Amino acid sequence: MVISAGAYEDLALLRDAAREAGAIAMRYFGNNPQVWMKGGTSPVSEADHAADAYLRDTLLRARPDYGWLSEETADDHARLSARRTFVVDPIDGTRGFLDGLHSWCVSVAVVEEGRSLAGVLECPAKRETYWALPGEGAFLNGERIQVRRQGETVDIGGPKPLVDRMPETWQGRMRRIAYIPSLAYRLAMIASGRIDATFVKPNAHDWDIAAADLILTEAGGALLDRSGKPPRYAGEVINHGALAAGSGELLGVLAGVIAEADEG
Repeated sequence: MVISAGAYEDLALLRDAAREAGAIAMRYFGNNPQVWMKGGTSPVSEADHAADAYLRDTLLRARPDYGWLSEETADDHARLSARRTFVVDPIDGTRGFLDGLHSWCVSVAVVEEGRSLAGVLECPAKRETYWALPGEGAFLNGERIQVRRQGETVDIGGPKPLVDRMPETWQGRMRRIAYIPSLAYRLAMIASGRIDATFVKPNAHDWDIAAADLILTEAGGALLDRSGKPPRYAGEVINHGALAAGSGELLGVLAGVIAEADEG
């Protein structure tokens, strides 16, 4: 695959910016940051806002012609006329962040024509940095990563109602993993071979998955919708139905489950 012009430069920009945004967030981690509720149910903290402000200023100053889509910035549809768009979650897994869990990350991607051209997950509390470019593989702290080769027992995450719909032939083989508040980090766990697969409940947004999707794909896995297709990003619609993530035969089974669940 031919890498798009500027993709290596964009990846370097994302890595540097995500590293600093992660350092900003770490200043608040475990220090009782101020918290507000969005829509009455979703927490956002001053750490989210501080990291978002840094990313927006840094990335758009470097690429003023790119669009901007972030969980913590009001969406401006002017981005739809941009060739490329930054898709950002300054802290993916805010609930876990506030609870003192380490499995949260800064998620940043560059999207063109609906697909990610560069993706970075910076997970400072874990001292982990993931990144990928199309056709170049996926990396964790500089080491290439791959999805796990499936064994007799498989580790699966996601909502219990979907896990419970897995075919009976798989039920005895599954171990359900503990809940991971950061969806991006859960996908990274599949990419790095620590778990096998996960369901994603409906209403994941672009900023939750755009970077992790590319990392998972380059590690040999995939993220699929009920039609068996990968999600598209940075369009007019920025949320998604139920998704399945994993690899091999198991991924096909998960994709079948979400298709049947949607029909039912």
